[in-house]
Amino acid sequence: MIVRNIESLRGTEKEVKTKNWSSTRLLLHNDDMGFSFHETVLHPDTETKIWYKNHLEAVYCIEGVGEIEEDSGRKHNISPGTIYALNKHDRHMLRAFSKMRMICVFNPALVGPETHDQEGVYPLLTTGEKNV
Repeated sequence: MIVRNIESLRGTEKEVKTKNWSSTRLLLHNDDMGFSFHETVLHPDTETKIWYKNHLEAVYCIEGVGEIEEDSGRKHNISPGTIYALNKHDRHMLRAFSKMRMICVFNPALVGPETHDQEGVYPLLTTGEKNV
């Protein structure tokens, strides 16, 4: 059984920070669950280009407002209670109009240090690798 409290992970290697967001990674590849589970906080008035070509992701909003824009230009409002699933490795732009708290699940599971590259992609890391 795995039992963790998110506060015990803050300020450790399991909290990854960028200029647009911070992600506390509660479950990772080494936990052998087949997925990873994160709380991601998006900073207000930011936009992040994302393309998870190596992962599938489901995201559930629990706080804040924003929007996701598909490559086609179609926009979807995001607010508490909204879920979106990137079931086709969809390229998109995520905009936070306020501080947003999102619960995210990735398959395959992230190793831990992943951040977006210039295309918005997380690399497919194996245990022990670092994102460059």
